[in-house]
Amino acid sequence: MILVTGATGGLGHQTIDFLLTTTPATEIAALVRDVSKATDLLQQGVDVRQADYFDYSALVQAFRGVDKVLLVSAVAFTDRVRQHRNVIDAATEAGVKHLFYTSIQRSTNFVLQEVTESDLATEAHLKASGLVYTILKNGYYFEGLAHLIGSEVPDTEILFPAGEGKIAFVKRTELAAATAALLTSEGHDNQEYTLSGSEAYSFHDIAREFSALAGRPIAYQSSELAPYIAQKVAAGFPEVVANFLAQWGAATKHGMLAGTNDTVERLLGHKPTSLREYLKTAYFPVS
Repeated sequence: MILVTGATGGLGHQTIDFLLTTTPATEIAALVRDVSKATDLLQQGVDVRQADYFDYSALVQAFRGVDKVLLVSAVAFTDRVRQHRNVIDAATEAGVKHLFYTSIQRSTNFVLQEVTESDLATEAHLKASGLVYTILKNGYYFEGLAHLIGSEVPDTEILFPAGEGKIAFVKRTELAAATAALLTSEGHDNQEYTLSGSEAYSFHDIAREFSALAGRPIAYQSSELAPYIAQKVAAGFPEVVANFLAQWGAATKHGMLAGTNDTVERLLGHKPTSLREYLKTAYFPVS
């Protein structure tokens, strides 16, 4: 039995979708906080179990009879360390054999606020737990570009505090497919994988691709953190969220997300989505 946490979220749900293509639904469990949001999984025969990361006893009960758990990391701005430790400790108590954890890519030692310290603490706790572990250091989603630079084609300029830094973007659906492949294959005991794209792109590259697709010049301007945060706040983002988005720019500038890796490509059996392919589909839909 494979159990996926965060099963009504993007990565968790998509991972289950891919698991269902190769694995009987009776061998898949989904952990959710709200069962009413998992109707589609129930209809497909997935074993839906209810628990919150803060509810230790409910987690232990939910993990009974499970061999592998995919711990999809908790969202930022919450007590991630406590939640992750609860999941790991409950999995240990319930007799789970193998736990996979979705961390964040770290190609450099940059400390990303709200993420890095809790990832490191979680990984250390997992390694000390006695569980067989696999740590998945996930690259930055292509889909996250909309948060960083907006969901519309820029008029003339992309403003972002990334300097000359690059990101090895990976599409979330392809990350989910790779994760499902790891969950259903062997040889991953006590391993760590960076699941990034096969190519890294700068924001100059993004501006060039936008220019080619839009048929007009669009430039990239590397901003300081403060003007970018002010722009995001003016656009309606809470200041704490604007600061968090700016931190991704600082992380990019530092090279934290730039490392390319062929693991996703090997697991998919083909090259992952390119920057141009993603931008064309996401920003220039066929009318």
